[in-house]
Amino acid sequence: MHYRRLGKTDLKVSVIGIGTWQFGGEWGKDFAQDEVDRILGRAKELGINLIDTAECYGDHLSERFIGEFLHKDRREDWVVATKFGHEFHGHLHRTDRYSAEDAIKQLEQSLKALKTDYIDLYQFHSGPNEAFDNDELWTVLDKQVQAGKIRHLGTSIAKNDNLHQTEQATRVNSKVIQVIYNRLDRQPEGQVFPSCIEQDLGVLARVPLASGYLSGKYKPGAVFESNDVRHRHDPEQTKKKLAQVEEIRLKEVPEGMDMAQWALAWCLKHDAVTSVIPGCKNAEQVEANASAVQWVSEKHPQAWKADA
Repeated sequence: MHYRRLGKTDLKVSVIGIGTWQFGGEWGKDFAQDEVDRILGRAKELGINLIDTAECYGDHLSERFIGEFLHKDRREDWVVATKFGHEFHGHLHRTDRYSAEDAIKQLEQSLKALKTDYIDLYQFHSGPNEAFDNDELWTVLDKQVQAGKIRHLGTSIAKNDNLHQTEQATRVNSKVIQVIYNRLDRQPEGQVFPSCIEQDLGVLARVPLASGYLSGKYKPGAVFESNDVRHRHDPEQTKKKLAQVEEIRLKEVPEGMDMAQWALAWCLKHDAVTSVIPGCKNAEQVEANASAVQWVSEKHPQAWKADA
């Protein structure tokens, strides 16, 4: 495993992390604690130390699974990132909660669920600019940093071209930008990534497998079940994505290489990207994700020049 400094923070994170939306039960599978324990346990064995979760992956359900694992493990070995801004009401149903009061309430709930007294990275969760521009919110959050309940603040931008929130990161003491970035969505390369590099912000690339489309498991014509979040995607867009993925597989992915590994390695080659945070449904997928590091080492060793 390789590690990189997460922007202006003092955190060293593995270039492969663990995304945990799936633990909330909205990706076609309900999890049990022993399954989560196996996934996170195997991740640790492979050198992964970054877990990304959120308040609305279930009603703090993902956080509770992680918290139970951390309670049995060494908390200090992990960089735990979570988010605030949404209240979970049911399957794929949330409402916005971005006020300063709501943020503190959610912080306390997350600390309790995670069974920890501090969060390494607390992120503004994909909210509108109007909510982001609330100075009271950031003042209150900064007080929580001073109190030791939060180590660092971050921003998970909803739209990949949200230059406003990216450019204002330093002003509000946000040291990390989380953004969708993958071979099917390269929009951050235009303005967001240059701003991140200029400000020395860490970048977490979420959805690096394009919601599983780049996993190599789905061919043109694939249909997703109603309990899978991808079922909500526009059918025509899904059709186009599957066709594009097939073209990429034939023209860009080296023969004999797993497409998911290639897709993660592709993201890590960009100078701005600190870590990718793919989801995983079992320990075998964790192993496959981690193996992307070897491919980068062999084919693009210069990509590790950002390690520090």
